[in-house]
Amino acid sequence: MPHPVISEFDIIFAGGGATACVVAGRLAAWDPSLGILILEGGQHTLDQAAHIQPYQYPSHQAPTSTTMTFNVGNPSPRLNGRTPIVPCAHCIGGGSSVNAMFYTRAPASDFDDWGADGWESKNLIPLMKKLETYEVQPDRPTHGYSGPIKVSSGGCKLSASAEFIHVGTTYHKRQYAEDTDDLETCNTYSPWAKYIDGTTGRRSDAAHHYVYNQAHNANLHIWVGKRVKRVIFQDNRAVGVEFTSDPVSCPDAGQSSSIVRASKLVVVSAGAFGSPAILERSGIGAEAILKRCNIEQLVDLPGVGENYRDHNGIFVPYFAAEGAITMDPLWRGKESVVQENLAQWKTNGKSLIAQNGCDAKIKWRPDDDELKAMGPVFQPRWKEFFQDRPDKAVAIFALSEGSAGLLLRILPPRNYMVACCFTLYPASAGSVHIKLDENGQEGIDFNTGYLDDPSDIVPLNFGYKKMREIVRRMPSYRGEVPIGHPGFPEGSAAVCGETTGPVDLKAPDLIYTAEDDEAINRHIRRRMQTTWHSLGTCAMKPRANQGVIDARLNVYGVTNLKVADMSIAPKNVGTNTYSTALLIGEKAAMIIADELGIECRPCSHESSWQSPRSRL
Repeated sequence: MPHPVISEFDIIFAGGGATACVVAGRLAAWDPSLGILILEGGQHTLDQAAHIQPYQYPSHQAPTSTTMTFNVGNPSPRLNGRTPIVPCAHCIGGGSSVNAMFYTRAPASDFDDWGADGWESKNLIPLMKKLETYEVQPDRPTHGYSGPIKVSSGGCKLSASAEFIHVGTTYHKRQYAEDTDDLETCNTYSPWAKYIDGTTGRRSDAAHHYVYNQAHNANLHIWVGKRVKRVIFQDNRAVGVEFTSDPVSCPDAGQSSSIVRASKLVVVSAGAFGSPAILERSGIGAEAILKRCNIEQLVDLPGVGENYRDHNGIFVPYFAAEGAITMDPLWRGKESVVQENLAQWKTNGKSLIAQNGCDAKIKWRPDDDELKAMGPVFQPRWKEFFQDRPDKAVAIFALSEGSAGLLLRILPPRNYMVACCFTLYPASAGSVHIKLDENGQEGIDFNTGYLDDPSDIVPLNFGYKKMREIVRRMPSYRGEVPIGHPGFPEGSAAVCGETTGPVDLKAPDLIYTAEDDEAINRHIRRRMQTTWHSLGTCAMKPRANQGVIDARLNVYGVTNLKVADMSIAPKNVGTNTYSTALLIGEKAAMIIADELGIECRPCSHESSWQSPRSRL
């Protein structure tokens, strides 16, 4: 029985994440007469404290959070039989509204490696500059200074990050630079900039800076709490979408379907999990996947849902000095500290409210001694991928000044530091597909691929050791939190308990036995986790090479249907992925404008915060 047509727009976005906000916002500004609809399963983020106050980002990872979807992977023997959980955003603005706001950019060569016409770095660097206002340093040639997204050092500095950099440039013998996000600098310690407005102290997200600031545009519509089920076709031409109320955002709403039509274009922008699922429910995907879900195949595209990529992270806790300034009191919700910092933030945009806890990093590559210490298993991967690409880091090492997430809920109140290591180009790949359970309800068949390639665990094991050496030389160091470290054999010289201060900068490194190394390996397999950087599942590659879209973002085998989000990345990117999501949005907006004959004129980014709530 046909569903009633409730409305028609020129362009419909299936998903309201970071990339969708960029594309929709740009198109709406360039042509305000264009009828645009964003359908988002999550809720609004407009001016909500949990989304605009940077320090609150860990709250979105709470088990009861409705601003994230917790995707449960299949158990993996590589993770000691563990079931990995990979969250993704579920709100307007997507990851840009809930992430940790780390400003990192991939090396320019990553985009050249994609091999997609028009996506070479020389074509993308102008867009990288266009989207940002870089408040950290003036006159940097690869940075922009008049874009909608603000980049700053945050609302205040945390002292332990200076210690981290000092140890890195002395003990670790690496250089220092103010800017290592110039698209090429690597293996150098630096401050870590943030997607935080340096004046207001607010999160600089895609929702507020691309769509919410256009509340005056009556043709830009955002419908929240709407889960897109599938794309509607007529003769392989996308003409609309079918949607229901989102069961998480609207638990009391009925599940009846509605259809909304698109006269010009449907853009699937639901992320690395949502976009392949929408395509598969629309009959686009591998025959075996669709058949088991009783879906009639429209287009045979076996690449849908394949090529899942992420970065692999470990987060290791340490005790910090009693007098250290950390994020711990705020993240624990100590009322007096929160109110004191809020008062300052409301006055001048400063204080720990405008902090994410990380002020320093290194995009690390091993030197010859480190490479030798990593052993033979990593050598083929090093030679094949990294050796002749000096701009590509193996991992990012960083320090979080404070403990959040699960550790916050189980550790006693005091000051902590967390050593962070996440690898940027794991060799392993996974997949995500829809499936039906025994009751006929839809779920996901999600193989993360984490650590499937034997080379992937090596830099994590080594990163644990190297970060141990760095942290225990920092003046704020007061020992290791046992629950966050390997269970070394009894009597092992590798055990480091609680202590009263750091070791000397020139102290010898810890020595590990084969049994110690095995304990580290087991620990990493038990604790390694997502870095929330899922991508690749609707890859922009040739169709014969398991591609899903072409370089103009068109889904193979149909017309008037594009995909624009992190799922299109054909290969991994050496960065926190928000910068890439914004970039994909800017490029997608130009592609669509070109095809619709819209002039890409300069936009005014003055905010219009008063929004007609009834329309939003």
